[in-house]
Amino acid sequence: ITSPLFSVPEDGLSAQQLFSTSDGLTYSDFLILPGFIDFAAEEVDLTSALTKEITLNTPLVSAPMDNVTEADMAIAMALMGGIGIIHHNCSPEFQASQVLKVKQFQQGCIRDPAVLSPTHTVRDVLELQRLRGCKGVPVTQSGTIGGRLQGIVTHRDIDFMAEGQHGTPLGQVMTKREELVVAPAGVTIQEANAILQRSKKGQLPLVNSRDELVAVMSRSDLRKCRRYGASSRDHRERLRCGAAILASSSENKRLQMVAEAGADLVVLDSVQGNSVSQLSMIRHIKQRHPNVQVVAGSVVTAAQARNLIEAGADALRVGMGGGDVPCSRPPGTAVYTVANYARRFGVPVIADGGIRGAGTAVKAMAVGADTVMLGSVLSGTTEAPGQLFFSDGVQAKKPRGGAAMDGNQMGGGGQHDGDKSNMAPGVPGSLQDKGSVHNFLPYLIAGIQHGCQDLGARSLNALRSMTFSGQLKFERRTLAAQLEGGMQGMQL
Repeated sequence: ITSPLFSVPEDGLSAQQLFSTSDGLTYSDFLILPGFIDFAAEEVDLTSALTKEITLNTPLVSAPMDNVTEADMAIAMALMGGIGIIHHNCSPEFQASQVLKVKQFQQGCIRDPAVLSPTHTVRDVLELQRLRGCKGVPVTQSGTIGGRLQGIVTHRDIDFMAEGQHGTPLGQVMTKREELVVAPAGVTIQEANAILQRSKKGQLPLVNSRDELVAVMSRSDLRKCRRYGASSRDHRERLRCGAAILASSSENKRLQMVAEAGADLVVLDSVQGNSVSQLSMIRHIKQRHPNVQVVAGSVVTAAQARNLIEAGADALRVGMGGGDVPCSRPPGTAVYTVANYARRFGVPVIADGGIRGAGTAVKAMAVGADTVMLGSVLSGTTEAPGQLFFSDGVQAKKPRGGAAMDGNQMGGGGQHDGDKSNMAPGVPGSLQDKGSVHNFLPYLIAGIQHGCQDLGARSLNALRSMTFSGQLKFERRTLAAQLEGGMQGMQL
């Protein structure tokens, strides 16, 4: 239509114009003007780069905080298409065991299950259950995968044994081989489902022609396999998982252990990432562990980003602020500035800080972030670390390490590079139980898709392209507009 009646005046600001002022902007300081909708919200593609070599189906990352991410959270995040970063506020051995637990949580087929021999004891099974959460332990003649299958030990075999009986050999308490339902190696998921349905068993050992244990299939894993088709997995079909470390040579043992456990990436966890120790650590990791991706940071300026990119960082964590921090930058300005620079080198950006819901997540990605990191919104969920209890009739959770004293006793977390002050992250006190992440994340994902739909972006890649081309328009919000908008109780 060329009639002057339908000519449209220039409306809104481009991202470049919005952030060209000297004022730092948070996500509450601006809104995004709507676009044209010609597609359904569920058609929005949320695939996005996490690092140079890792792509997620869902742009969500759980923060490496000791009240947010251990194995259970990381498993849930990966099943939903995102990824979890195991915190380092613990021993290297514990952190590596958490990474291993995620990597061994394979949908369908477990090719490296925990295995014991008939001479091992009930105590050994209980220890495996404590460390790895095993519900059933196959027993082979050699005590290793590939040994001749002798039986299996489940909670039904040992639950009611007194502590004085924990030294009993497994050969005396296990369900014997002749009583087991097994399947040949190479069985399909559909066939395994049918066998487990008929047998009403929880686990299905797979054996070769010599009756040697090859793998195990789990009913719960097969059920999850059907439910989580967009899960985040590596080239070996294992769930993806990251681990946080400090940028210090004293962390070399931790780095080695989490790498051997199968971590897909490491996050250099520092308040201020532009340091000689972080640059040195990036080069060390790229040299000694070339298959492990490195997320560097935190940064809020292009100058910080430049040094980390030159050192070989595969992604950048953007965000400094909160608490008694003397140098910082509002998250909106920080993400736009760093992303606008890093995209020239193909380095993805993770927005960390200020993400309170779908609205702020869409804003962060609209100004350049590839993924967003979730911290406080996930604390208090079922999968977050901590013990559940009732307070005044309300179910609550005390985060493990949530109090500053608890965290300091464990060490590490939220430090400057080389700082040994052990400033532990976390939320003091208790948190009201928020329920399972599996119930919360689908609403968050749907909210992000609806946000992209309102903006006329069919994908996150299209959204960022619209931003940097100037097609996407923004508008500043006055304090009065922020207060009025907040009255609806919406996550902005």
